[in-house]
Amino acid sequence: MTAILGISAFYHDSAAALVVDGEIIAAAQEERFTRKKHDHNFPNHAVQYCLEEANLTPEQLDYVGFYDKPLTKFERLLETYLAFAPSGYRSFRQAIPLWLKQKLHLPREIGNGLQNRYSGRYVFTDHHESHAASAFFPSPFEEAAILTLDGVGEWSTACFGTGNGNRIELTQEIRFPHSMGLLYSAMTYYTGFRVNSGEYKLMGLAPYGEPRFRTQILDHLLDLKDDGSFQMDMSYFNYCQGLTMTSKKFHHLFGGPPRTPESKITQREMDLAASVQSVTEEIMLRMTRHVHTQTGCRNLVLAGGVALNCVGNGRLLREGPFDDIWIQPAAGDAGGALGNALFIWHQLLDQPRVPDPHDSQKGSFLGPQYTDAQVAASLQQDDAVYQHFESDQQLCDAVAALIAEQKVVGWFQGRMEFGPRALGARSILGDARSVEMQSVMNQKIKFRESFRPFAPMVLDAHKQDYFELAPSRQSPYMLQVAPVQKQLRTQPSPEQQQAFGIDRLNYARSTIPAVTHVDYSARIQTIDETRNPLMHQLLTAFHQLTGCPVIINTSFNIRSEPIVCTPQQAFRCFMTTDMDALVIGRHLLRKTAQKKTTTATQRQQHLLQFPLD
Repeated sequence: MTAILGISAFYHDSAAALVVDGEIIAAAQEERFTRKKHDHNFPNHAVQYCLEEANLTPEQLDYVGFYDKPLTKFERLLETYLAFAPSGYRSFRQAIPLWLKQKLHLPREIGNGLQNRYSGRYVFTDHHESHAASAFFPSPFEEAAILTLDGVGEWSTACFGTGNGNRIELTQEIRFPHSMGLLYSAMTYYTGFRVNSGEYKLMGLAPYGEPRFRTQILDHLLDLKDDGSFQMDMSYFNYCQGLTMTSKKFHHLFGGPPRTPESKITQREMDLAASVQSVTEEIMLRMTRHVHTQTGCRNLVLAGGVALNCVGNGRLLREGPFDDIWIQPAAGDAGGALGNALFIWHQLLDQPRVPDPHDSQKGSFLGPQYTDAQVAASLQQDDAVYQHFESDQQLCDAVAALIAEQKVVGWFQGRMEFGPRALGARSILGDARSVEMQSVMNQKIKFRESFRPFAPMVLDAHKQDYFELAPSRQSPYMLQVAPVQKQLRTQPSPEQQQAFGIDRLNYARSTIPAVTHVDYSARIQTIDETRNPLMHQLLTAFHQLTGCPVIINTSFNIRSEPIVCTPQQAFRCFMTTDMDALVIGRHLLRKTAQKKTTTATQRQQHLLQFPLD
């Protein structure tokens, strides 16, 4: 037996992943345990969970790996500060103590995290190598082109290459400071959202705007080539030397200072979002066409934070040159832990790889799970009132009926998801047919901005009835956007056609209005019996009851809170929101039946635990 622990830490989204004899045994983000969103600290809890899942001790690990090379990253940091000196002195003073204390001593830090009980070899892989490994090795392809896109690793901000059998090779790169991810993050900052957290909000805001700043971006911010490579004019940016993302020159170009966080979103922010999203999609398309020409591969795999841009991914599928695309569900830095472990197994140890026709990610259900006895004990401790079902079918029939009555249901089942998306293990479910459901779930359950869309779950066998997806396309990880079928769309009235910006939110666009965005798109998750049999059973029951095979799926959390991990966290979230019901295992809790109630003060105290993202 060969046990390999991969770790990512000290930037954002720390995580651990365990691979034993090539099989992915466990993986989890540290934030789920500490309840600190995007926790960057050493993933002590995630490591402990991975070892417990495999019943291993640190002494039994054969290799421990880290997802990037700190010395190379430190070199980049020093060179960048020297290049911009003396203007970056404040940023330099803030960063260097942490490097000298912690980041340059990773073997010591990792050893401490393993209680000094591991005496084996440490393996450091290049940041984009880790992303590439996470994209290719779990994929269903024997051979594929690889494209990794993010903010920055050591020096690389984008890489491409190929994977074949049990080997990957990266052959071209774009280097810091020129970065598509940092361009998107700069606009995230400028529009008043948090960097490394709010980029998905910018993507969700884009359809409300018009790309009227696209020309300014392409004429001033970057020089884009036909092959997708580009160089940025760094006089518009401040991230190399300062504590902010954008410079005064950037602010002058776009007509004023950055939006103050939590202030009113104006048409300018919507148009900026539409513009940077349009440019991002154009870069992604040009890059993939170039990669296809250079590699001749039929399939493409993607990873890196930019690969979470599901709108761009959807365009790659519809307009790109590849027959099929597989995207790592934990495409950001958390997935680097998994990539590191798989790289050690396949590439360093030269172990064979047999692709799984679905993929070897196991639906990305790689986190902790709880037995029925553990759930019952937890509920009793919380003095919860619940109904227990003897069979999954009875449970699914009851929950389907609740959703059909337009009740909002928390759904907690099996192993927690690895990656940023809730995929049906830690989800909040609702009726996609409801005109009011998007507003209800955003304002009374998620406590988040009203413009943000919800994603549909659809039975894979019926996906083409509702969405413009090819028969062979699956989207099990909610990483693709596709249009709602034209015959399901509703025609707006003359008054609705005149609506502008956020006012476009206020009318139904299809027969599944709760999951149809203002541009008639949807971020789709297809449900099949192989990856998630219980969710397939629930959707089937709902389909039989209503004739509709689509429901809303959003993550089981409130705004800025990490997705719930334990039954206790699920119950607390249930009680402090306006969810109508909670399902944990075969236990069904109805809000109206609970002995306890949550006061407005208690709810506010709960919300204040989580800083706004």
